[in-house]
Amino acid sequence: MISATNISLAYGKRTIFKDVNIKFVPGNCYGLIGANGAGKSTFLKILAKESEADKGTISVGTGERIAMLRQDHFAFDEHSVIDTVMMGHERLFKVKAEREAIYAKAEFTDEDGVRSGELEAEFAEMNGYEAESEAAVLLSGLGISDDLLSKQMKELEGGEKVRVLLAQALFGNPDILLLDEPTNHLDLKSIQWLEDFLARFQNTVIVVSHDRHFLNQVCTHVADIDFGKITVYVGNYDFWYEASQLTLHQKQEENRKASDKAEELKAFIQRFSSNASKAKQATSRKKLLEKLTIEDMPVSSRRYPFVVFKPERACGDIILEIKDLSKSIDGVKVLDNFSLTLNKGDKVAFIGGDSLTKTTLFQILEGVIKPDSGSFRWGVTITTAFFPIDNSSYFEKDLTLVDWLLQFAPTEGESFARGFLGRMLFSGDEAKKQTAVLSGGEKVRCMLSKMMLTEANALIFDEPTNHLDLESITALNNGLMAFPEVILFTSHDHKFLSTVATRIIEFTPAGFIDRTLTFDEYLESTEVSKMRAEHYQGETYLNL
Repeated sequence: MISATNISLAYGKRTIFKDVNIKFVPGNCYGLIGANGAGKSTFLKILAKESEADKGTISVGTGERIAMLRQDHFAFDEHSVIDTVMMGHERLFKVKAEREAIYAKAEFTDEDGVRSGELEAEFAEMNGYEAESEAAVLLSGLGISDDLLSKQMKELEGGEKVRVLLAQALFGNPDILLLDEPTNHLDLKSIQWLEDFLARFQNTVIVVSHDRHFLNQVCTHVADIDFGKITVYVGNYDFWYEASQLTLHQKQEENRKASDKAEELKAFIQRFSSNASKAKQATSRKKLLEKLTIEDMPVSSRRYPFVVFKPERACGDIILEIKDLSKSIDGVKVLDNFSLTLNKGDKVAFIGGDSLTKTTLFQILEGVIKPDSGSFRWGVTITTAFFPIDNSSYFEKDLTLVDWLLQFAPTEGESFARGFLGRMLFSGDEAKKQTAVLSGGEKVRCMLSKMMLTEANALIFDEPTNHLDLESITALNNGLMAFPEVILFTSHDHKFLSTVATRIIEFTPAGFIDRTLTFDEYLESTEVSKMRAEHYQGETYLNL
């Protein structure tokens, strides 16, 4: 168990937390949610005692061990992968190292014998003899193959390091597990493995994530950071959303009724206060008015951008025809004789394969690169808007946001740009912010603004939910669900896939599978399951 008592934190005049009291108990998984900047990661660090609050205390059960997902990807560069994982249990790793050092001595003294006996007992009590196999199982579940176990961390790619650090946090059955964005850099198969792991985990879990499906799958409770406090709801993310919206609407309705009643009383008092026969009633209503209270609605830190894509015209009969498209990158074939015909209203999710495969396909369709062979053509009625996975080239010039946006609407003026940016959460002075200082999420909102201005009828998105908070993901999700024309996209967000896609194309080692189904229907289809088994021929594949 871990609890926070009277935790308060402020940066200058800005209050992050004020007198927060909360208890996290074993057997539950708490989703810690809140807008960007609300203090989610900060609160996790306070719980882990890696940061200090201005006041308040953190209490942990006697002898209980806290494990936290590390964000420093270079801290373990000089260690092997397997050792990095086991270092998640600090005491176990120290005992292991001391035990090995004693046995490596050329001369073994009586003192060494006594000490080794003590270490052996402690090592066994911590399940040390199974430690390496447990670490290997964790790494395998997260997609780290056995041939990487003896490599040093500095030899791994960035995404592989993240997986090893996640395995480090999970290792050794910690009493309290703190996870900050654990699904980052994980594919859908690894996310499902993590969901299953946490479902079996019997201790306390507190997790920050922007993946709504993941939160729905693993959370028993939601701890919502808003209004400078943390409110705990029983249930998963969807339950929190419905409950919080219901509470908000009820409060708004109560205020509306109170306001209407106040106006009614004021009108009566004004009309009859000078009327002798009605003076008593007017006085009575004054007393009622004095007792009537309208609660001030606290200002939420949550803000939803306005994401609506309006095509200038509908798609014609011919939308996109791809025939035998092939492309190699650095000598590796990433597209091999790929063919596709788009139909009206298709919202196609591309899954499976290497992310480079999907990025390469989108870049070819946008004319960024050329295929090695094959052809494609867009219909004459089609205009496209593209969201690349790497948007850095769009922000090479250091401009104000107003000037940046007007590049894509040259006939409009500053007032138009300010209004548009305001709806995308860049209000007031933020519209004059320099693009050089934008965060990842802010750049994504800029790119979405650019796409909306094109009024295109074919939208292409390469991992659009990266860097976005839950509110922006929800707004984008709703915007794409409402879009009446064609969408091509890739995403690791399960809920995004399941609510937007009407057609699934999966890249496999034996080609690709193309079915007009929703994502959940695709995963549940017996026919598709058999086909995928044939395509992968015993290899591990996405199985959610």
